[in-house]
Amino acid sequence: MLEILYLILGEQLRQFDYIYKIIFNKLFMISKKTTAIFLLLFVFIIFFSFSSTAQNTQIKGFADFLTAYQNGKASFGFDEQDLFITSELTDRISFLGESVFKFTPTSPTDFSVSIERLIIKYNIEGNNNLILGKIHSPINYWNNTYHHGRVFYPTIERPLLFAAEIIPLHTTGISIQGHDFGNLRFGYDVVIGNGLGSAPVEDNDKRKSVTVAAHIKPLDKLYLGVSWYNDAVSKGATVENKVIGWKVNQNLFTGSVAYFGNKFELLTEGTLGIDKTDTTGSKNTLAAYLYTGYKVTEKLIPYIRLDDLQYQNGEIYFTKDNTTSVIAGLRYQINYLAVVKLEFQHQHAELEGNTNSITAQFAVGF
Repeated sequence: MLEILYLILGEQLRQFDYIYKIIFNKLFMISKKTTAIFLLLFVFIIFFSFSSTAQNTQIKGFADFLTAYQNGKASFGFDEQDLFITSELTDRISFLGESVFKFTPTSPTDFSVSIERLIIKYNIEGNNNLILGKIHSPINYWNNTYHHGRVFYPTIERPLLFAAEIIPLHTTGISIQGHDFGNLRFGYDVVIGNGLGSAPVEDNDKRKSVTVAAHIKPLDKLYLGVSWYNDAVSKGATVENKVIGWKVNQNLFTGSVAYFGNKFELLTEGTLGIDKTDTTGSKNTLAAYLYTGYKVTEKLIPYIRLDDLQYQNGEIYFTKDNTTSVIAGLRYQINYLAVVKLEFQHQHAELEGNTNSITAQFAVGF
């Protein structure tokens, strides 16, 4: 048996056998047959070790540090630490997990862990995929592209429509996705999932949320997209720490235009929310933002962003707070995974009035 192994593994196995002869045969008087068995076990261990390393698993992350001046006070802090895990299990099956560690004032330790995404993807055929799990809802470009990697954000924070909770950030369910079809590079998403107010492990009612999104990329670095989201929020459901007092039928319509060229950057999105109850009828909410930047050099990009939130009188699902905001900033890209940003923001809100702030951020990926 040893002679066959010698032919297969050559000199390395001879050296291994030599060590075994010294250690086991002389010290413990183990036979040559027993040594061969140990060698076979060693070969199997090495074989399966190499097989397991064929699985491509990567762990990456994002973090950022902030300093801000507002209301006569300077503060230091950070947004969150994001761990991003991807794994190619087979040619067709892959896994993606994203966990965020963030400040939570209600936690005994001041911090908590949030599972932001947990996705199993199966490649059906070509560029068509079946996706199971918790995803970022493909409602607009920002939510579907940047996720929690603040090093990639064109500005320090998300647009105001995220803070106002206009769109549902996540959906737990099943979806079919496709991309890059034809000359226009057409793509689509169809998602059926747990509705608003549900937990990631259980729906709170029989109604399922539905998301349908489509986009094209007719030119290099140009993205044009539209989406529709529909759900019925049951009476008594808790959404973002708010208890909903009426059953609400919600429709969200979003349009997106994104262009990030060699010099000029443009990203604008608008969402029309229509909330209907038996008591108030249909009420409209319009949330929009416009970002534009210009590359003075390859690393330095000055930019502006305008945000606008407008609620119709009688709106009962969203918190009615008409808000406008202007941001002027500078972004300096040290490299792909290290960015420094400096912003001045003037904001006028119906409830809080005028606020001015200066914020600096150092964001990294690792």
